[in-house]
Amino acid sequence: MTLERGLAQMGLTLPVDVQTRLLAFAALLQKWNKVYNLTSIRDPGQIVTHHLLDSLALLPQLTGIERLADVGSGGGLPGIPLAIATAGRQPALAISSIETVNKKASFQQQAKIELGLANFTVVNERVENVHPDAPFDAIVSRAFSELADFVGLTQHLLRPGGRFLAMKGVYPHDEIARLPADFRVVEAVPLTVPGLGAERHLIIVEKS
Repeated sequence: MTLERGLAQMGLTLPVDVQTRLLAFAALLQKWNKVYNLTSIRDPGQIVTHHLLDSLALLPQLTGIERLADVGSGGGLPGIPLAIATAGRQPALAISSIETVNKKASFQQQAKIELGLANFTVVNERVENVHPDAPFDAIVSRAFSELADFVGLTQHLLRPGGRFLAMKGVYPHDEIARLPADFRVVEAVPLTVPGLGAERHLIIVEKS
């Protein structure tokens, strides 16, 4: 699956220079992965489907969001692909990646520099110790933890009325059932990722 074909199948239109930067990020991920073990996926084609396209499936859900936190993003997923894809957007989308592991945060910082991502910030800290200058409109997690832990650990980062965006595989009935009483699922969006061959859902949660 090529990036261009995958984007077309998802109904996403990104300029050629943006696609070039996305592929440059994929190459960086592959290069640093040899030393830093950022992802278990080694195949370049799978990096496109499992990382780039999977991250970009979130784009249609980011309308109206100006400040986004990406928690536990490891190799910068979905934060860096989203930052690349929205770099020229108005209003601008500022993404802060909160990553505990030093080597993963170092990789993200290097990617930020090499790709010139002015709209992307790396915070090398445990999420519970992060106290931003201004709260976030939304918080995304791709492989951080189960839903109850995700909302519990990150709720102090979110503005009133903000949303938690949890990227999951199959519909997580059990995790939803374990959500604290003051949190509710407002929408569950099936995500179609070409070439992935697996179910994906975006679970959108609000604090009631």
